[in-house]
Amino acid sequence: MAADRPRRFTFLLLDRFTMLPFTAAIEPLRLANRASGRALYDWRLVGPRGDMAICSNGSRVLVDAGLDAEAAGRDDVVIVCGGTEIAREATRASLAWLRRQARGGAAMGAVCTGAWVLAEAGLLDGRKATIHWENHDGFAEAFPKVDLFRSVFVHDGNRLTAAGGTSSIDLMLHLIAEGHGDALAADVADQMLHTAIRTDQDRQRLSIPTRIGVRHPRLAAVIARMEANLEDPISPAQLALDAGMSTRQLERLFRRYLNRSPKRYYMETRLARARNLLMQTELPIIEIALASGFSSPSHFSKCYRAQYGSTPYRERGVSGGASITES
Repeated sequence: MAADRPRRFTFLLLDRFTMLPFTAAIEPLRLANRASGRALYDWRLVGPRGDMAICSNGSRVLVDAGLDAEAAGRDDVVIVCGGTEIAREATRASLAWLRRQARGGAAMGAVCTGAWVLAEAGLLDGRKATIHWENHDGFAEAFPKVDLFRSVFVHDGNRLTAAGGTSSIDLMLHLIAEGHGDALAADVADQMLHTAIRTDQDRQRLSIPTRIGVRHPRLAAVIARMEANLEDPISPAQLALDAGMSTRQLERLFRRYLNRSPKRYYMETRLARARNLLMQTELPIIEIALASGFSSPSHFSKCYRAQYGSTPYRERGVSGGASITES
């Protein structure tokens, strides 16, 4: 890339894109120009409608061009900004446009659920990537050729993905540091009051003690094992044994801090995973049941109805199939 030429970013704003990840991606570029006193970056907005894109919060953003926009250059970066109901946005026209940009040599990236569309275009096959934790299970089932991580962002060669929310800031600070040094990235972070710059080694979710509001090491360890073994649940007796306590002690621990039994907590966690898969994928109900640790569809349906007040079959009918939640 010529030293005096700004690096261009093209943001593809799909309808119902989420505002926060988009603004968190574009603002560090503006601030890098301001802090350096030079035009290090420029950007354009592209949308399938050609005139505007509608955000998931109802706002409307004017775009510079539609999918007939000139192809990005070899040194450019294309960022797909996704949001709710992302499967609907993986249209033939959008996928063809993305493949055309990739053939021209541009780096291809995504924020929030935009990784779903990149994967649908086949542009993440054999690559490392990330997506918001709420969409992780559905994405993993839909795109087994993608090496999926739970980190806040992933930079794999000319493929860039950020999980959503403020993770876009960390991805952009990473790119600014890579291109123009750590000092400039730190200046931009200071301007944004972003006091803790995360790396691609940082995980998305809060720690288990923070999430459950309890700082008890053995309880956190047991919950971590539960979350890692949803498809093949471990018995409470075995969980207790591995944690160095009796089953009765484990029961008391869960009752005291979470007001439910270990069995109930485990069931709720498995059902939450099942609901994500139900809403985000077209997997058959039996496969969702098996992936969530239920060997019998009837038992799965009974437990699901007790938890959510509706059967999996009825809920999928109401939701209309694959529907990706926003982040």
